[in-house]
Formats: sequence, structure tokens, C-alpha cells
Amino acid sequence: MTTTARPLAAAVDAADWAAIATELDTHGCALTPRLIDPASCRRIAELYDDVTLFRSTVDMARHRFGSGQYRYFTHELPHPVAELRSALYPHLLGVARDWADRLGRPAPWPDSLEEWLGRCHAAGQAKSAQILLRYEAGDWNALHRDLFGDMVFPLQVVIGLDEQGVDYTGGEFLLVEQRPRAQSRGTSTVLKQGHGLVFTTRDRPVRSARGWSAGPVRHGVSTVRSGLRRSLGLVFHDAA
Repeated sequence: MTTTARPLAAAVDAADWAAIATELDTHGCALTPRLIDPASCRRIAELYDDVTLFRSTVDMARHRFGSGQYRYFTHELPHPVAELRSALYPHLLGVARDWADRLGRPAPWPDSLEEWLGRCHAAGQAKSAQILLRYEAGDWNALHRDLFGDMVFPLQVVIGLDEQGVDYTGGEFLLVEQRPRAQSRGTSTVLKQGHGLVFTTRDRPVRSARGWSAGPVRHGVSTVRSGLRRSLGLVFHDAA
């Protein structure tokens, strides 16, 4: 599967990652350019109906996570999902290590995604955490963080598979950041079709009077007012 005659990895590599890193430092999230063309977005979204590709289905209302549904892929990821994840990891790794350095934390992430996932599995986090999400009118996602154990990669990516204003309305991506000794700050982003949104998994470094502090961040999705909103979630650690 290609985007405008280029492999997915080439589309990822062509992004301005220095500008994305700056946006992440400033806001805790950053949009990429288009990584997937509309036809490929539809094909990925349609994978949702093939239950053999997934290890489990989560009904968000049942678990009081909001309203809507998502499915976790098995480790046998479809090619475009695996290619995107592998291509994104090295670009995010530098930001992850830089943030860890500012916060005085260990940076346990090796150059290889496969080696990092092996460490996750050795620590008991061996379930795939890659998901397809599906929201219909009235659905929403409560603010949360995707932490599945002690092995955490601090950045993740969600890719829009439908077009806001055409396929659905509402459904903005939400971030709420708890700032040191200040009121929380919210950010709302329209997730463009085929574009990725890079965002922090749990917190990010923010300047304080005493240097750098960790600003906890949660993410969610505002209420979908009409239509169907689907997205692909790429997480760079596995689940317990």
C-alpha cells in the first residue's frame, strides 16, 4: 500500500521532524503531513470488520471509558500498520530521549523497535496495543492515558481515517495538561484524514522555577455530532 506512489515509510521520513519536535515541546502534540492517501485510509478503516485481525474488542460505554468501540490488533499486524509503526519509531526516539534527559529519567529505549518490544515482553507486557477506533454519532472518549505497565514509550500517534466535515462532525482530539501550580490547559485538534497526530503518552517536560517538571497529560475525543469517525492508534509499547 502506498501514498501518492511513495511507500508509507518514505512519507514518514519526508515529514519535517524538527518542526514536529518543536510543536511537541510547545503543545504536547503535533500534526504530521499526510501519510496515507484517502483510498488507503478507507482500506485500513475497513479492516475493522475482519475480526480475525484482532485479539479483543472494547465497548467503551461498558467500561465507562466514554462511548464507542475499539479493537486491539493481534501481533500479526497488517502491512501498512506495521510499516507506519516501524517508520515512526526512530523519528520519535530522539524526542523521547531528549525529554527523559530534561526530566532526569532513564531512557531505556534502544535504537530498534523490535528490541524495545522484546524488553516489554520480558517484563510481562506481551499483548499488542495497536488499535482501530470507531465512533458513531453521540460517541466520545474519556480523558485518559495509555499506560499498560512499567515499560512506557512517551509518545504515540493517532491517524485519522475519515474526513471531518464530510464523513463526520465534532470528534475533535482533546489534550488536557496539568501544569505545575497553575490551572489545567486544554488543546483541541481536528484530526485530518491521512494525517498523524503525535502526542505525549503520559506527560512532557515543562519549564518551572526550579528547572524542568513533568506536566501530566491526558487525551480523549470530544462528542461526535454526526457521521462515522474512525482512526488508527499506534502505541510504541505493548500491554500487560
